[in-house]
Order: sequence, then C-alpha cells, then structure tokens
Amino acid sequence: MSPLDVRKAVWVLGTLAALSAPVLAQAGQSPAAAAYAAETGVGVDPRKPPAAKAGAYTLQQIVAMAEAKNPLLLAAQANLRAVRAQELQAGVRQNPNLTVDGTSVNLPGNGTQGNPYEYDVLVSRLFERGDKRRWRLDAARATTGQTQAQLEDTVRQTVLTIKQAFTRMLIAKAALEIANQNLKDYRHEVEISRDRYKAGDLGKLDYERLDLQLGDFESDAANDEINLLQASDQLQTLIGVETPTEAFDITGDIVPPVVTNAKQDLIQAALAKRPDYAAANAAVTAATANTRLAFANGTTDPTLQGEYSRVGTYNAAGFAVSVPLRFFDRNQGNKQTAQLQQDATVLTATAARNQVVSDVDQAWVGYTRAKALSDRFSEHYLDESREILSISQFSFEHGGLALIDYLDALRDARSSTNDALNAFATTWNAIHQLSAASATELIP
Repeated sequence: MSPLDVRKAVWVLGTLAALSAPVLAQAGQSPAAAAYAAETGVGVDPRKPPAAKAGAYTLQQIVAMAEAKNPLLLAAQANLRAVRAQELQAGVRQNPNLTVDGTSVNLPGNGTQGNPYEYDVLVSRLFERGDKRRWRLDAARATTGQTQAQLEDTVRQTVLTIKQAFTRMLIAKAALEIANQNLKDYRHEVEISRDRYKAGDLGKLDYERLDLQLGDFESDAANDEINLLQASDQLQTLIGVETPTEAFDITGDIVPPVVTNAKQDLIQAALAKRPDYAAANAAVTAATANTRLAFANGTTDPTLQGEYSRVGTYNAAGFAVSVPLRFFDRNQGNKQTAQLQQDATVLTATAARNQVVSDVDQAWVGYTRAKALSDRFSEHYLDESREILSISQFSFEHGGLALIDYLDALRDARSSTNDALNAFATTWNAIHQLSAASATELIP
C-alpha cells in the first residue's frame, strides 16, 4: 500500500471514529469553539472575485482614466503637436528682399538742393526650383505620421503596463482576502486545540506546534497587505493620481477568460494595426521624401532683382539675375546620405514586421501554456486541495489524524492556493501581452 493510500485510510478511520462518538469529541470545548466546529469551512475560494468597495473601478475604466491623465501620454501628445507645427515651417515660401540706399547726402544749410543727390531702391527674391517646397512638405508630413504612430505605440505599451498593474493589484486583493480568512479560521482552530489541550485530548507539544503555525498565517496576511498597498500605489500613479489613497479600489474576475481568436487572425491584425510597425513604414516614407529633397537641394535657385535709381533729375530702372554656378557643391554628400538612410529604413521596416509576427507567436505560446495550467488549478487542483483539507481538519479535530498529517494538509492547501493565484496572474498577463502584441482588445 502506498503512503497516500495509508494516509487516506487514516482519514477514513478518523472520520468513522468521529461519527461514532461526536459527543465525546466535543467534550470540554467552549461555546465559541463548538459553534465554529459545527460550521467550519476551508477558507475563501480563490476563484471568486474579491469583495470590492462601492465605486470600484473596472479595467476598462482604469485604461480610460490613464489615457486621459497619464503624464507620459500627455507629454507624447504635446510632442506630436510640436512636430505637426513643423509642417507650417516646411511650407513657407522665400521672402522678397527690399534694399534702399542713398549717396551724396549733404548737410543742411549748405545751400544744396535735391538732398540726397542719388538714391536707389532694389527688390529681390530667390525662386526655388526642383519642387523643394513640395518635398519639404512631404518629409514634414511623413515625420508627423511617424510621430503619430510612435504616440500610439506609447499608448499601447502604457496600456499593457496598466493592465499588468491592474492584475497585480487584483491578485493581491484576492491573496489578502484569502490570507485574512485563513488567519481567522486557523485562530479558531487554535482555540479548538486549546480546548482539547485543556481537556487532556491533545498533548502540550502538539498544541504548541499548532500555535506556532499561527505565525505563518499572520506573516501571509501582513505580506499580502504590503503587496496590495504597493500595487495600488503603482496603479494610481499610472493613471495620473498625484497622491495615492487607500480608498482606491478595483474590481474584476480572477479566473482568466478563454481567448477565442485564432493565432493567424491575430498575426494579420497585428500587421495591420501595430503602431510600431506603422511607425517603421512611416519612417520609410519620410526617408524617401528626404531623399527627393536632397536631390532637389542640388538644383540651382536663381535670384531675380529689380532696381530703380535716381541721380539728380535723372531716373533709371534695371534688373539682374543671379545664378550660383554649381561646379563643385551639388549636394552630393547629402544625396548619398539620404539614399543610404532610405535603404536602412526599408531594412528596419522588414525587421519590425518580423518582430511583430514573433511577438504574437511568443505571446500565443505563453497564453496557451499558462491557460492550460490555470485551468487545471481552477477545475481540479483547488477542489482536490479543499477536499483534502476538509477531511484532514475534521479527522484531526476528532482525534483520527496525526498532527503532522494535518500540518502537511495545511501547507498543501496554502501552497495550492498560492500556486493557483500565480497561475491566474500569469494567464492574465499572458492575455494582456497577447492583446498588446496583436493590437487587438481580447478582454470584453
């Protein structure tokens, strides 16, 4: 017979012994301990959503608040407006120049008339060739599009961080609720054991070992409270709260949902909607416009000038055309640089596409593996653990189970609960990662 079979046999014998002599088993217990023994449970079910205060925020509400108040997102939006303003500058035309000069200016009182004796008025303007203004506008607009995509990618990454922080706080809430209930239940268990010890049904060493275990439950509750407060502060900071408060609360499901989307559909959605991939493509467009602008800047821009001149009583007019002779500087270096940068952006866009596909594939693997494990806890291990603890607790209280076996059952139950919460958290984070990787909202 295996050790597990032996342990089960002990539990069965303990249960039969308890059923055959319930009055003797309860002898000497206080009214509070007797009442607890009649209604004792096995703690909070970690699959149930933790209790929430009135007005607790959902995940969707938290994300909306962050998009409206997160300082980093607001700064990125301001930067986009600044980049868009450069489109105005890119579209300006060359200003004309006005020059007025006078010569032979005589001092007053010397009897000379017609002061100044000679003056000139000149108007000139440079005329751009090669569609320079057009390519400047194209480059500026492409840069704006790239910045817009980068802003959207910042939003995507920030939302992912917020979802992960939300999950951390929600799991911390559940862990604290379970820890507090376990602490309450175990204190009752210690009270029952104290009554049994006083009645001579439990040895001093066994009672003290039980009482010593109370410190573990108190430590769990204290650590879980710290985790909850820290997670709450982090989440409030992400949504733009200047001074975090303990009154802040959230609500949501603990057990992760099933993702119904197919992996290939998510990959196609990512290629169509991922803002970082869109930014890489916008960089190619901007580099192409910069290349055309570099070639346009190598063309000659003439300057036309008109002149009016008056000398004494004589009037004259004239014009001039100034053309730079590009024997040496034809913008060769900038042309080559722009072409090489354009080639680099094409390769970067290809790398971005490959990364998008890889991100979705990795996130999909993470989700499917995590979901399989969390389902095992949700559908099997938690129920089995609760059943084992219930039988062990009943058997121990009625003298049918050794203390060491009961303490093992307690440790197993605590471990199963913690492992289940970790599995749920891992699955939730995998869903959030898959949602960010595919640029698709997977949570209804």
